[in-house]
Amino acid sequence: MIKDEFERLAILEINSVQALLLFNIGENEVTAGELKTRGYYQGSNVSYNLKKLVELGYMHHQRSEIDRRSVRVRLTEKGRHVRGMLTGLFARQAEVMERRGLINTSGMDEINTSLRRMERFWSEQIRYIY
Repeated sequence: MIKDEFERLAILEINSVQALLLFNIGENEVTAGELKTRGYYQGSNVSYNLKKLVELGYMHHQRSEIDRRSVRVRLTEKGRHVRGMLTGLFARQAEVMERRGLINTSGMDEINTSLRRMERFWSEQIRYIY
């Protein structure tokens, strides 16, 4: 879906995984470790994709003042633009699903609540393993 939208708009320098990374980071300032801990991405993929996004101007990076080994990243204006495009894409698709009677707003809220509970459960399980 994201790939098709990017092809339609002739956005070829980033892929859908990198676009979702921008979307998930949003207005936050995070480290690669935080993204891995949240379970969004695997270690090598996160590092590679963050590096590419910095090189292409979608993200700023800065060494942490506390831990010089750690790099914090945040979106540039270019990155926020892509995030806004994805937000619009997702909103349009939600409207179509609702119009077609596939799901309504309350149903989507229930799904999101259930998914958050599952994510919390799995995060707690991972913490207890180590």
